[in-house]
Amino acid sequence: MSMMTSLPLLLIFFAAARAATPPYSCSAADPQIQHLPFCNRTLPILSRARDLVSRLTLDEKIAQLVNTADAVPRLGVPAFQWWSEALHGVAGAGKGIHFDRGRIKAATSFPQVILSAASFDAYLWYRIGQVIGREARAVYNEGQAEGLTFWAPNINIFRDPRWGRGQETPGEDPLVTGKYAISYVRGVQGDSFQGGSLKGGSLLASACCKHFTAYDLERWNGIDRFQFNAQVTAQDMADTFQPPFQSCIQQARASGIMCAYNRVNGVPNCADHNLLTNVARQQWRFNGYITSDCDAVAVIYESHKYTKTPEDAAADVLKAGMDIDCGLYLKKHTKSAVQQKKLATSDIDRALRNLFAVRMRLGLFNGDPRNLPFGKIGPTEVCSQEHQNLALEAARHGIVLLKNDAKLLPLPKSNAISLAVIGPQANADNATTLQGNYYGPPCKSATPLQALKSYVKNIKYQNGCNDVACGYLDAGPALSLAKEVDYVVLVMGLDQGQEAESRDRYSLLLPGNQQKLIISVADIAKKPVVLVLLSGGPVDIIFAKNHPKIGGILWAGYPGEAGGTAIAEIIFGDHNPGGKLPVTWYPQDFVKVPMTDMRMRPVPSKGYPGRTYRFYRGRTVFPFGYGLGYSKHVYDFAHVSHNTIDLTRATEPSSLPLSNSSYIKVSELDAKICNDRKVLVKIGVQNQGEMASKHPVLLFIRPGEVADEDDPVKQLVGFETVRLEPGRRREVEYVVSPCEHMTRADANGAMVVDRGSHFFVVEDREYPISVVI
Repeated sequence: MSMMTSLPLLLIFFAAARAATPPYSCSAADPQIQHLPFCNRTLPILSRARDLVSRLTLDEKIAQLVNTADAVPRLGVPAFQWWSEALHGVAGAGKGIHFDRGRIKAATSFPQVILSAASFDAYLWYRIGQVIGREARAVYNEGQAEGLTFWAPNINIFRDPRWGRGQETPGEDPLVTGKYAISYVRGVQGDSFQGGSLKGGSLLASACCKHFTAYDLERWNGIDRFQFNAQVTAQDMADTFQPPFQSCIQQARASGIMCAYNRVNGVPNCADHNLLTNVARQQWRFNGYITSDCDAVAVIYESHKYTKTPEDAAADVLKAGMDIDCGLYLKKHTKSAVQQKKLATSDIDRALRNLFAVRMRLGLFNGDPRNLPFGKIGPTEVCSQEHQNLALEAARHGIVLLKNDAKLLPLPKSNAISLAVIGPQANADNATTLQGNYYGPPCKSATPLQALKSYVKNIKYQNGCNDVACGYLDAGPALSLAKEVDYVVLVMGLDQGQEAESRDRYSLLLPGNQQKLIISVADIAKKPVVLVLLSGGPVDIIFAKNHPKIGGILWAGYPGEAGGTAIAEIIFGDHNPGGKLPVTWYPQDFVKVPMTDMRMRPVPSKGYPGRTYRFYRGRTVFPFGYGLGYSKHVYDFAHVSHNTIDLTRATEPSSLPLSNSSYIKVSELDAKICNDRKVLVKIGVQNQGEMASKHPVLLFIRPGEVADEDDPVKQLVGFETVRLEPGRRREVEYVVSPCEHMTRADANGAMVVDRGSHFFVVEDREYPISVVI
């Protein structure tokens, strides 16, 4: 073929390969539109949004109230898809991202959130958010996205170990969950981790904290999330369920929140004016849009039977402060609600101003977004080596070493050893399982089996179980193999068939015959075996914890695209594990507690044990914050600025507490005094091992004595990660505020500080401190 003949074909090829122009408004090619006030970039965004909404007809307005928003051609407004997902990487779930329409075929897939949380590294979470935000913008710039609003993070408290979506969350602690929300949202939206432009400026991409609020049940014992009425005390709402959302709104400045399916104390979240307007917008000063979960408006009428008609449901959610329906209910029933005088157009206008303001903050009403600063982000940033390295780093630092008897791990790196890998193929040799849920196509991936092959030439595999459910056990070949080799790695656990959205667990034990297979292999193997668990939720493996022939246990969560590599690196000592559990691992008898019982505090007289490490007083398999490493770390309290916190002069005379009061309300404390009474705590940490470590240091506070069931057993007040070379010591600083970190909620939901003795706690070290009121 001649050059003259091939050149036109090449031009046609490259033209076809170029992605479509991303949708935007206020094109320079349309001067009549460009000169309208809503296109004027010098005006405040709220003024621009108000102008645009004023130009819409009622039918055009209603068509904007759903996630698949229609175009308004006469005003140059393109269609927009609000529903995209990016839980732990830009995902194909939702309707807004299309990996099949252009050059970008994959995105960096980080570990499922529960494993990233185990790193206790807020800066790592921020960096993950940054990558997700930049890759999201790249996909949009390439014309493979219909929107830039991503419905993540999930910041519900992992209250019950059976919850199928607990894997999506940062765990059971409100402080950790709030810190995760701040880090992730700032990263995705383009705000600096140190503060940045948190006053409503331009957005790299839009993050949305969900599910607001007290949502943590899918389907259990005949009750599902579309019917569930969560009975929550004011006390538990104040110090458990709401703090992460308050952090997300006030400190992260999230541009979106999602209201949940369930009712709370009888009122559907999406129809709760107090929740959406009084609390989120007025008390916490939320400045963004509120979306329903998908079809959550429909279930208000169809499942909850909360309203008499569909029009009532449409009117209730808009009057409550919700802005957009993921679904079609508002598109179908809003106009008739207006005609029946159940809804004022002013409520629609308010919603639309919030929606268009977010689109304007994303730069989508400023002309071609590819000509703006974020428009230079392109396909070369997606799946870059730097981003893939971060996915590996996140997996390495999240994986938790639960057991290492006689220092079985790390295994020796030698071509002379033989290794057996045993476990269901979905765990040992399936890259999809490593992703968890809400994932996109990964840049690349290596299964645990594939990664282990890079360390051992003589390696063989047997599944033992037909699948993760392990209903059929074929142990013969696995046992024969286990007898032959030097070492055995069992890769077991759960997958999305066991725990997922719409799927809660009924048991905390390993599925089917997995336990039987593990014990049989361990009993017959030459040396103690290594057990690797993939799961989002906790598993009762007390049998493995106590079994003398199970020498090492790793919890690897769902570790993402680089998870197989990280598992192999830890097993063979190329990485020193440092992750710590972000959830309590309960024994199987915890399942006698109804999932529907929302109480956090225990009720001993009725056999109710309470929930999470803060209030649960029962036996655990592994506690919150547990995790070993290949190095021993020792701690000391290097410095505590003062050991008495005097709040006696911290109130106005008119609000002084009674002299015999055991606590004081934070609302009665002067803000300056609260700030002046902060305590500086310095913890010394030394690595006494032979490997470098990245080690999370968790600082708790506990009361001198737990007076009643309202008091937390202990609670986290801060966490920091420290990198230490062998033999080195460093000091980690915490600033502890009595008005923030040493509080609990009283029965009415007011935050209080208890007087008397308390103890700072780090691992096995304690330091006394007292509060005087």
